[in-house]
Amino acid sequence: MADPEEKRSRPRRLVVVFESPIAEAMLRLAVELGFQSVLVEPDATRLQGTPRPHGDLFVHDLGAAHLDADTDVVLSDHNRAEIGTVLRAALAAQTRWVGIVGNPKKEGPHVAALRSLGVPDDQIARVHRPVGLNIGSRTAAEIAVATLAGLIADRNDRPGGFDFS
Repeated sequence: MADPEEKRSRPRRLVVVFESPIAEAMLRLAVELGFQSVLVEPDATRLQGTPRPHGDLFVHDLGAAHLDADTDVVLSDHNRAEIGTVLRAALAAQTRWVGIVGNPKKEGPHVAALRSLGVPDDQIARVHRPVGLNIGSRTAAEIAVATLAGLIADRNDRPGGFDFS
């Protein structure tokens, strides 16, 4: 088991997959919270409007995001066709934490997507949903804050209030 101080001092990477208002808010805040932030958007047509910073790095392919045991991956949209393949790659890379936004009262579409790709149930169970602390968040900024607070709590071995029962 890693020393808690050593664990906190290692560089952390937050990979947010899919351009969205939640992704924008998470990427803005992540840098201030000590994460190297990466946006992965496989579909370049979804990056519209005035160019703006997308965290520290922007890539079109999850493999270019340098996934490792110090990487947290959050899918900021649960309605994209790519969720199964993206999550399968994140799980295969042995990333530290993997989550996808969504309503905790319904089974997420990622479960069926991963099962159809042959991902075992123990790996599917590694995908956190919902991704944030239970603070009643509704807006993109609130979801970003709740998610980042949860990742910080997890990084610091604190419970953080993930209970949604």
